[in-house]
Amino acid sequence: MKQIIQSFKTGETILEELPSPKVKRGHVLIQTTKSLVSLGTERMLVEFGKSNLISKARQQPDKVKMVLDKIKTDGLMPTLETVFNKLGEPLPLGYCNVGKVIEVGEGVSEFKVGDRVASNGGHAEFVCIPKNLVAAIPDNVSDEQAAFTVIGSIGLQGIRLCDPTIGETIVVTGLGLIGLMTAQLLKANGCNVIGIDFDQSKLDLAKKWGITTINPAQGEDPVKTVMQLTDNVGADGVIITASTKSNDVISQAAQMSRQRGRIILVGVIGLDISRAEFYQKELTFQVSCSYGPGRYDEDYENRGQDYPLPFVRWTEKRNFETILNSISKNFIEVDPMITEIVELKDFQNIYGEIGSSKSIASILNYSNAVYNNTIKISSNNNTSSNNGIAIVGAGNFTKMTMLPAMKSAPANLQYIISSGGLSGTTLAKKFDIANSTTDFEEVLKDSSVSTVMITTRHNLHAPMVIKSLKAGKNVFVEKPLALNNEELNDIIEVYKTANASLTVGFNRRFSPHAVQMKKAIGNGDTPINVIATMNAGAIPPEVWVHDLKVGGGRIIGEACHFIDLISYYTGSKVVSVCMNAMGVNPEESTDNATLLLKYENGSTGVINYFANGSKAYSKERVEIYSQERTLVLDNWRKLKAYGFKGFSGLKTKMDKGHKAQFEQVVNHINNGGDSLIEMDSLVNTTRASFAAIESLKQNKWIDFE
Repeated sequence: MKQIIQSFKTGETILEELPSPKVKRGHVLIQTTKSLVSLGTERMLVEFGKSNLISKARQQPDKVKMVLDKIKTDGLMPTLETVFNKLGEPLPLGYCNVGKVIEVGEGVSEFKVGDRVASNGGHAEFVCIPKNLVAAIPDNVSDEQAAFTVIGSIGLQGIRLCDPTIGETIVVTGLGLIGLMTAQLLKANGCNVIGIDFDQSKLDLAKKWGITTINPAQGEDPVKTVMQLTDNVGADGVIITASTKSNDVISQAAQMSRQRGRIILVGVIGLDISRAEFYQKELTFQVSCSYGPGRYDEDYENRGQDYPLPFVRWTEKRNFETILNSISKNFIEVDPMITEIVELKDFQNIYGEIGSSKSIASILNYSNAVYNNTIKISSNNNTSSNNGIAIVGAGNFTKMTMLPAMKSAPANLQYIISSGGLSGTTLAKKFDIANSTTDFEEVLKDSSVSTVMITTRHNLHAPMVIKSLKAGKNVFVEKPLALNNEELNDIIEVYKTANASLTVGFNRRFSPHAVQMKKAIGNGDTPINVIATMNAGAIPPEVWVHDLKVGGGRIIGEACHFIDLISYYTGSKVVSVCMNAMGVNPEESTDNATLLLKYENGSTGVINYFANGSKAYSKERVEIYSQERTLVLDNWRKLKAYGFKGFSGLKTKMDKGHKAQFEQVVNHINNGGDSLIEMDSLVNTTRASFAAIESLKQNKWIDFE
């Protein structure tokens, strides 16, 4: 399929060939007929992409601080590599999509194949959208008209926050597409509407709908005019839909408001607010969030959990439906705002002039779309050797760690699988992977693929491991192996009869520092003490890693690295675990905890997993105490040895073992041999992470085999 994307690095807009998405649970698969180009939003993205690095940095000072913090802990070159990788990510454009449902995912009863729908899908021939971001189109609303649904909802949400009543005077500052729709909706609500803009053609259009207009470009003073039109009372509300870096807009909004007036920001403006202007009138100021309640809520948008209507009357989906209903009943007109309708292949007619365009609404037309889950990327099609690798997941770990580490290894990369197709295709081009696909099941049927490497979200690990082993594929899975004992037991049962190997991405043990530490302490049975500290850093609570059903929490999902590492050092297995955590509900995920580990050979391990430390301090630290000798490893860069004859330490650039690990993985794929980590050890580490959570719940040591 074809999709419009934009490079954040160069600002170039491209019509890219991508694999079509597959329908997912709770989603609908839509074949696009029309999409609307939001000139204001998309112009801003294109201009940001075209700006130089210094300009980008000035526009995102918070990101600059993050970069500086990362340099302190990880070093200059790894940080620069991360920054340039991030800039290299393409951005899918568009969020006003109309089309026909061609497939319905499990758990969706609201739609059927053939329904015409509007959604926040991008400029792509096929889109897969969660059901709560899709609305059915009334029969008397054309596809072109329905394309205004989502952008109209942005204005509608601003109106709902303003809470206007019949007869009130509301000013709309900025009569672009959102502003014009906002003004019409306010007029339909019985308000006196005043529109402000510098473009006379937009003001003329607004006048046809009975909206009073002000053009500062012609010398009209917005504040004095509004005060005059309201008998010096001032506006009851001001809704700002403009886009400018200037602080004048917010100042004027305050000056033209009545006592205790409401100001709602929908657009993007300078926000250097004068306290006096707001204080004297006791004004209310609020920023509107996109389409309405539910926006950016993972449970609502991606898991389909609706808000009860009696308690949350207007959600983003219900706002979509309101806009469609308003168009259907002629409460608002959208046809006069359509400036041009352009075929998808001629998209540059819109984007080539987007910086200077005076268009209000440009619509893309889609025809002759071909649905295809897999596209060929490179000539690297070595299918005869039957040692092909399929990578499942195209996120940050795959892009910034796995594929760069495998670049020098003789890896036969046949597939990369991503849910949307864009991220996978981008990586396939960069790393010479033969095919980009969205179809995991089809890859398992390909006899040229011997190994599946899984780097998806954690809840998908166990199901994909099981399917891959059943298909006779060797498996490398990034940690964790499973999220609970039931999943782990299922993997063990399948593995018993599978003619394939299984490896988990416990990379730390492959670091030259870890190897040197193991060599220094030896392979004897003498017990050792190990203390490992992870200054992991805080992750916002809404991020998926904290969700026990998706990420498993940070102990199961991340601290397992150090359980494996300590097991590697001790040469033994964990038999008992105790975990204490700082002020959390035992039923919830925790990221401030201390784990105590007892080993079969008498060794002990302590894992401090903390998220409340300074980012300026080393992220990881390991200490080993044995026979009056001590090893101290600082952030996988500096190893110091105390009490060892002929060995004082090791210093390298940061090396967590990824390169050595993936070189050994590829060697194992190509030449066979023993598993990199014994299955018993993988199981023991995984069970120990589960036991840590159980220990917190029961407030005691947990023993296990």
